[in-house]
Amino acid sequence: MVPKIRRGSRTHGLLVYLYGPGKRDEHVDAHLVGSWDGFAPDPGRDTSPDPDPKVTLARLTAALDLRVKQAGTTAPAQHVWHCSVRTDPGDRTLTDAEWNTVARRLVHAVNLAPEGDPDGCRWVAVRHAPDHIHILATMVRGDLRRPRMNYDFKKAQAECRRIEKEMGLRQLNPGDGTGAKSPTSAERFKAERTGRPEAPRETLREAVRHALAGTSTEEEFFSRLREAGLRVKIRTAPSGDAIGYNVALTGDRNRLGEPIWYPGSKLAPDLSLPKIRRRLADGIADQATQPAATSSRSDWSPPARERRNATGLAEHAAMLLDRGDDEAAAQLVGVGELLDAVAQTSPAATRAELGTAARYFERATRSHVRAEHADSRAIRSAARGIIQAGGALGRGEDGGTIAMLLSTMVLVVLAAARWHSARGHAQQAHASRQAAEHLRAAYGRAAATPMQALRDQGRALPQSERRIHEATIRAALPEAALRAESSSTKTDALTATLAQAERAGHDPKALLQQAIDMRELETAEDVSDVLVWRLRRLAQLPAHPGEAASRPKADTSRPNTPTSRTSNRTTPTGTRPAALNPRNRPPRR
Repeated sequence: MVPKIRRGSRTHGLLVYLYGPGKRDEHVDAHLVGSWDGFAPDPGRDTSPDPDPKVTLARLTAALDLRVKQAGTTAPAQHVWHCSVRTDPGDRTLTDAEWNTVARRLVHAVNLAPEGDPDGCRWVAVRHAPDHIHILATMVRGDLRRPRMNYDFKKAQAECRRIEKEMGLRQLNPGDGTGAKSPTSAERFKAERTGRPEAPRETLREAVRHALAGTSTEEEFFSRLREAGLRVKIRTAPSGDAIGYNVALTGDRNRLGEPIWYPGSKLAPDLSLPKIRRRLADGIADQATQPAATSSRSDWSPPARERRNATGLAEHAAMLLDRGDDEAAAQLVGVGELLDAVAQTSPAATRAELGTAARYFERATRSHVRAEHADSRAIRSAARGIIQAGGALGRGEDGGTIAMLLSTMVLVVLAAARWHSARGHAQQAHASRQAAEHLRAAYGRAAATPMQALRDQGRALPQSERRIHEATIRAALPEAALRAESSSTKTDALTATLAQAERAGHDPKALLQQAIDMRELETAEDVSDVLVWRLRRLAQLPAHPGEAASRPKADTSRPNTPTSRTSNRTTPTGTRPAALNPRNRPPRR
């Protein structure tokens, strides 16, 4: 049950709309379901001998405005309180009597007309559709004082949550005031008329988020906005300093032909210029301050290297979220930027799912918990690196590293869901879980080819070698995880990865245990897949197994001990590094 509250100054005008046909003839059988005294005139169902809806509407207006006129200049200029209350599409249809109960409980909850108070404000509840009502109240009490209406929206939301539970309706997640502003009805109707898939407000919010992903300076942020094709207007103080910004879509104009501008703060609470400045204050981490790079092989493309680095930083962010302290709030901002960066540069096959995941997770980046943005510098640097490396191909090493990163991102957003749930942030936790579902779908598409190749390689291993690695897996993995694997893809891909790691000079047992100990595996949908990508990153194996055959084998005469992350970096002789090939050079922004 969703309440939406507005204030105005025209009682008659609002009643004309509520009893009229609507903007698209959607109003049917408009009638009162409740009023302040139960005897208010009803223009929709006038039972008088000679009914005239216009006359009855005028009588209803006069009755509602009586105290407003009596109060004279002491009445508030915006004296009309308007609240629409809508049930969920899956809910049952409420009766008029039930809607009357809903209306009475809401005007009581917000202190407009407390139960038993003879001086409560006058109000009516109009129903012109099966799934919602409109409550109209005039904000002058019988003693001609204004009602105390502090935090009316929060109080209405809380009462709706109680009504949902008592009436057996779908229980929505309570909000905390950090959500982005939804499009108005006028914006949605205009989008439909003009053929836009969504309201301009939503398109602009996503474009601003994309421009902010990995940005290091304010000037770069505004430059990216213009490169994205947005109109940008910077508001300045008399001193000449920028104090805000407005954005508009090209071609989105009002009836006077003027661009329709949206300030950043009206797109989302964290997109105002002061809050963007606080995010940028610490800048992007210098190379020296970042964790040691794990993927500096020159024979891998820039997008592949950046995604490998981002995978390690995402793992670190997940560990910080698992700790459960408030400082992890900064990691959520960085993870949101990383998702935006990946969505912008992903191949067409996964772009839609990643874009949807980033949209959901955007809600999870905002809460009332505050932390220093300096804590997110490293992961924001990873987002910047992905943007600067340009678009990734969906095949070869690029495609493999996309799957590697997405496998980790699923666990990161699930860690974010647990972090929010522990603090009672129901909307953010739900948004994180929704993002995880779309990330899983994107991962499935990105990982299909490389994982199938690995499974084929695992099945092709000699039986003796295969049995050795399967015994290693059984000894290291918990019995519950093994049961889960036996019902899905088994361990063929994991077996092939351990064999390749051993040929590269690693100790398979020690390396597998290191991958298992990195962090929890309970939330993994496929434990084998998660371990495969962790192992391939730790051992510096190609993310796309089709390239394994072309890699030079390590000297097997040395002891089988875990090597350092940089000890086995090799470049095939005669192969020009991808970063130096003009055709593979990423586009510059």
